[in-house]
Amino acid sequence: MKAEIHPKDYRLVVFKDMSNEYAFLGKSTVATKETIQWEDGNEYPLVKLEISSSSHPFFTGKVKLVDTAGRVDKFMNKYKKYSAEKKSTEENSAE
Repeated sequence: MKAEIHPKDYRLVVFKDMSNEYAFLGKSTVATKETIQWEDGNEYPLVKLEISSSSHPFFTGKVKLVDTAGRVDKFMNKYKKYSAEKKSTEENSAE
């Protein structure tokens, strides 16, 4: 193993799944500005997760659509203009 390649600033961090409010305490070097008060009364840095083992379909056995950022809506809005132009072009060429 090479010496001096691993980070030295590991600290306790709370990871919180925002889809179901599940949280757990672990060690990480991730930088974050938010903090949260944990069950032991201490305040720890907070890392927000979109999905974790408590909400992932593989672990829960439930299939659910996770669209936290509105990705489908963004895609549809982005290509709505293209679709409208294509329809008008097809109608004009048919006449």
